[in-house]
Amino acid sequence: MKFKFVFPLLITLLFMSVGFAQVGIGTTDPDASSALDITSTTSGLLIPRMTNNEKLNISSPATGLLVYDTDNSCLSQNVGTASSPDWVCLTQAATRFFYLPSMNIDVSSTGTGRTVDLYNEYKSQFSSPLVSSSGASGSIPYFGATELEYYVTAYDTSVLENLSIDANGVMTYDVIDSASECSFINVVLVIK
Repeated sequence: MKFKFVFPLLITLLFMSVGFAQVGIGTTDPDASSALDITSTTSGLLIPRMTNNEKLNISSPATGLLVYDTDNSCLSQNVGTASSPDWVCLTQAATRFFYLPSMNIDVSSTGTGRTVDLYNEYKSQFSSPLVSSSGASGSIPYFGATELEYYVTAYDTSVLENLSIDANGVMTYDVIDSASECSFINVVLVIK
C-alpha cells in the first residue's frame, strides 16, 4: 500500500529535478549555455527576448546561440566562442558600419589635446532626432559605447593632427590651423 504513494512521489521528484536543467528537443545532450536546445529540420522557434546587457551577461554562450536583443531590435547570434563571445545582429548583418551623424567640433582656434565624445554625439542625435515622420517612435535605436569600434577614415590634415580615439569613443585631437568651408572629418562606427 505504501508503494502506491512512494512511487508517484519519486517520479514527481525526478521530473522536478529535470525541470531545472537544460531542455533538449531532438537531442539528448543539450548545450549547457542554452535554456532550450532544439534539433529540427522541419520546425521553427520563437527564441528568448532580452536586453543587450542580459545577453552580454550570458555565461560562456555557445557558438551559434541566438537571442532577440530588445535594445537593438535584432536577432542576435554569438559568432565567437564560449570563452570569447562575439554577438552579431543578424538582421543588421548586411550593414555592420555606419557614418557618424553630422556634428561640429571645436576648431575655432589652434590648440592641443582637445576632445570630443563621438559616442555622446551619436547617442544624443539618435535618441532625440529633431524631426521624425508621422507616427514614428521619436527615437532611433542605438548601440552602447563599448559595442562599437570608432574610426576616422579621412580628415583635413591642414587643420587637424594627432588624432586618437579611446575604446569609449572619445576622440582627442590638435588644431593646427583655421578651418575653411572645405574642412572635413569622416567618422565611421563599426558594430562589434
